[in-house]
Amino acid sequence: MKKIGIICKSGKEKPNEILEKLLPWLIQKGYEAFVDPETAEQLNISGLSLAEISSVADIVIVFGGDGTMLSVSRLVAEREVPILGINLGSLGFITEISRENLFNSLDKLLSGESVIEERMMLSAKITRDGKQISEYRVLNDVVINKGALARIIDLETYINDIYVTTFKADGLILSTPTGSTAYSLSAGGPILYPTLESIIVTPICSHTLTNRPLVVPDDFRLKIILKTLSEDVYLTLDGQVGVSLRTDDVIEIKKSRFRTKLLIPKDRDYFELIRTKLKWGER
Repeated sequence: MKKIGIICKSGKEKPNEILEKLLPWLIQKGYEAFVDPETAEQLNISGLSLAEISSVADIVIVFGGDGTMLSVSRLVAEREVPILGINLGSLGFITEISRENLFNSLDKLLSGESVIEERMMLSAKITRDGKQISEYRVLNDVVINKGALARIIDLETYINDIYVTTFKADGLILSTPTGSTAYSLSAGGPILYPTLESIIVTPICSHTLTNRPLVVPDDFRLKIILKTLSEDVYLTLDGQVGVSLRTDDVIEIKKSRFRTKLLIPKDRDYFELIRTKLKWGER
C-alpha cells in the first residue's frame, strides 16, 4: 500500500496542522500521498479529484466523522479500496482513530499491525411505472420516511416475493449491521456485530405496536411498495442522498455485490468502542 489518498470533511475547518506534518512524514516513509482538491487548495499543493483518488489509491485516509466515511465508502466501493477513518467528529463508530493517536496508530497500521474488516453494503433500486429510474448502494441504511407534514404512510412489504405485512408508520429503515448503531438503533433496532451478514428491517414509530424490528439473512431480497397517496415521502441513502417517491413506487433492497473494507487496528476492542460511544455502565 504505497499510494495513499487523503480526503477531508468538506465545508469544515480542515486538519491543516495535522496534514502539514503528516504529508512529509508519509513521503519520508516512502509513500505517495494524493489529497482532495479543496484540502490541497488550502495547503497550496496539487490535488486530485475524488474520482482520481479512488482510482489510484491503495488506501484512503479519511479525516472527518462517520458521515464523511459513508460518502467515501460509496465513492470507492467498486474498487473496494481499504479506508482508514480519523475521527474529527463527536461519535465515530467507523472513524475509530482519534487525531491524538494518529501518528502512532498510522505507524502500526501501515507496518502491518492491522486487519482489513469487510462490511456488507446494500443495493437499493427504485422502479416507477415498470421502469427502473435509479439505483444506489449504501453502507449504513436505506430509509423510507415521510415529510414533516405528511400523515402515517403505508408500506407494503415483501421478502423474497412473499408478502410480510403493510407497515403503517412514519417510515421504514433497511439497515446493514454497520448501520445498526445509526438511525436503526434510535428507532429501537438491535445492535448487530458489524461483520455479520444480515439485513435489519426497523419500522419508525409504527402505528401497530406489535410491529418490531426484523433481522433477515443477507441473501434475502426485500421489496417495499409505497401505497400512500401523499407526495411528501422520501427515500434517503446513508442519510446523505434523498429521492422523492411517488405512490406505487417499488423499492427493492438486496445485498450489494460491493463491500466496504475498513482498516482496523489489530488490538481494536469493538465492545469497548460500544461501551465508550453509547456510555454503557454510566449513571
